[in-house]
Amino acid sequence: MKAAVILSSIGLFLFIQCSPVPVSGRRQLNLIPQSQLLALSFQSYQQFLDENQIVRGTEEAKMVATVGKRIQHAVEQYFRAENKLEVLEGFRWEFNLVKDSSVNAFAMPGGKTAVLTGILPVCENATGLAVVLGHEIAHAVARHGNERMSQLLLVQLGGMALSEALSEQPQLTQQLALIAFGVGTQVGVLLPYSRIQESEADRLGLIFMAMAGYDPNEAVGFWHRMEKLGGPSVPEFLSTHPSTENRMRDIRRLIPEAMKYYQKQSLKFKSAKWYALQSCL
Repeated sequence: MKAAVILSSIGLFLFIQCSPVPVSGRRQLNLIPQSQLLALSFQSYQQFLDENQIVRGTEEAKMVATVGKRIQHAVEQYFRAENKLEVLEGFRWEFNLVKDSSVNAFAMPGGKTAVLTGILPVCENATGLAVVLGHEIAHAVARHGNERMSQLLLVQLGGMALSEALSEQPQLTQQLALIAFGVGTQVGVLLPYSRIQESEADRLGLIFMAMAGYDPNEAVGFWHRMEKLGGPSVPEFLSTHPSTENRMRDIRRLIPEAMKYYQKQSLKFKSAKWYALQSCL
């Protein structure tokens, strides 16, 4: 009886600590004040940059900065239209290309974004890169990092508060943060991002890239190229992402919604170009 009461109390506490995802409305566990999480994110990002080689001044680095800024503006436009700009409170956007052969990219809470050079051949061009950045930035604005860090604190540190964890076990907490923010990988009880989170990021990422003026149809081609990288397939239940086949099926289903934003953006561009031509006549 007493155990049941304790479990019920814990369940009620966790329910109260849940908040809706800014994108889908799904309730997510959120034990960490946003200000504390952003401070941890910014510190972890700077540490990552200090330990790796940033690529500067090349055409590829300029492409990362340009695509990143365009998607940043699309994100701000999206949440302004939704009257939810508070979702982006405290963001300090940053886009860096980092020399590393890994096929990876990530966006940490607060908009701190890194693209590893190993993923650029798979992207092929700016539109392919927009698929990646739209998806990774969607993780950040959907507060998946906070959700993952909250889960990791519960499982690994018994629900310890972030400030307490940083004080008593700083090294472990920093490692957990990198996992929670998608910088590290782990197969076990907890994965960096769940398939639900990945699906949410796919949907919003397509919208963001479309609003930034990139054709969301390119997402299918990008995941085809990812599939061709080779190697034995990882069973979906052990993967941090949905299987490529399932992901492409779901993306095809989501593209019509994203295309509405892309078509609106194309009309705005054509109108602006027409007015510019008229002013020159």
